[in-house]
Amino acid sequence: MKGLKNRVMLSITKSKPSDSSSNSKNSKNSKNSEKNVENGKEPQTPKREGVKKDAVPSVASNSSAKATKESHESKQSQNDNKEIPKVMNQISRLKQNSVKDSIPVIKAPKRQASSRFHVTGQIELEKLVKFKDVPPSDRQELFIKKLNQCNVLFDFTDPQSNLKGKEIKRQTLIELVDYITNNKGVITEPLYPEIIKMFSTNLFRTIPPQVNPEGDAFDPEDDEPVLEVAWPHLQIVYEFFLRFIESPDFNTNIGKHYIDQHFIICLLELFDSEDPRERDFLKTTLHRIYGKFLNLRAFIRRSMNYIFFQFIYENERHNGIAELLEILGRYLSINFYLWYEKKIKNICFNIQY
Repeated sequence: MKGLKNRVMLSITKSKPSDSSSNSKNSKNSKNSEKNVENGKEPQTPKREGVKKDAVPSVASNSSAKATKESHESKQSQNDNKEIPKVMNQISRLKQNSVKDSIPVIKAPKRQASSRFHVTGQIELEKLVKFKDVPPSDRQELFIKKLNQCNVLFDFTDPQSNLKGKEIKRQTLIELVDYITNNKGVITEPLYPEIIKMFSTNLFRTIPPQVNPEGDAFDPEDDEPVLEVAWPHLQIVYEFFLRFIESPDFNTNIGKHYIDQHFIICLLELFDSEDPRERDFLKTTLHRIYGKFLNLRAFIRRSMNYIFFQFIYENERHNGIAELLEILGRYLSINFYLWYEKKIKNICFNIQY
C-alpha cells in the first residue's frame, strides 16, 4: 500500500510542471494579444504545433477515406437495387392488368388454297404403253390399268413436288378421253365400277369453309374466289365422265347400279366450291344425269330443295345457288312444256268435236 501511494504522488508531481508550463504559455499569449490590440494590430490566432496547412495526409487517413467512400457507394448501390425491383414489379403489374383489360384478338384462319384431298403416299408412276401399241384383246386390261393409275392423288399445294408423276397422270387422262371419244364398243360392263371409282376418288372431297383473309364474313361479290390448284387434273376428269355418259355405248341399266342416290348427294355437295369453273362442269354433269336416269329425277329435285331450305333458314351462304336455280328452271320449263302440250292437245280435240 505504501508503494502505491508513493507512485501516485510521483505521477502527480510530474504532471504539475507541465500544467504550470502550459498555463504560463497561455498567459504569455494573452498578454501579447492585449499589446497588439493596444497598438492597433489584429490579434494573431495561436498556431497549433505539429500541424501545417500544406501538409500531406498520412497513408492511414487515405485508406480510411477510401473505405468510407466505398461503403457509401455500396449503400447507394444497394438502395438503387432495392428501388429497381419495385419499379419492375409495378411495370409487370401494369402489363398484366393491360392484358386482362385488353380485348381478345381472334386470329383470322388462313384460307385454304385448295380443297382438302387425301393425298396418296409417295408412289412413282410409270408411263404405260399407248392403246395403239397393244392388240385389241388387251386394250380393256390396259384401260383398267390406266384408270387405276389415275386414282393416285398428288399434292398441288407444293408446285415443285413430283412433277413427273403429275405429268404422267395428266397425259393418261387425256389418252382415256381420246380413247372413249374416238372408239366405239369400248365401254363394257367391267369398266363401269372402275370409271365410277376413279371419278369419285378424284372429285368427291371436303370443301373448305369460306373465310375472308381478314377474318370477316365471306362476301362472294367483293372477295375473290379461291381457285382449285388441282384443276389441271380435275378438268380432264370432268371431261372424261361427260364423254362416258354421253357415249352411245353407255348403258343406263348398268350405270344405275353405280350412279345412285349416294353418288348424287356427293355430287351436289361439290356445288359449294368457290371455283366457278368447277361449278360450270357440275351443272352440265348433273343435267346429263337428270336426262339419262329417270329413276333419280325426283330424288335430285328433293335434294336441291333441301339445299335451298338450308340456304334460306340455316347457312345463308352457298356458292352454287345460282347454278342450282338455273338447273331447276330448266327442269320446270321442260315439265311445264310437256304439261302445256297435253293441255293444247286436249283443247284442240274438244274444238274438233
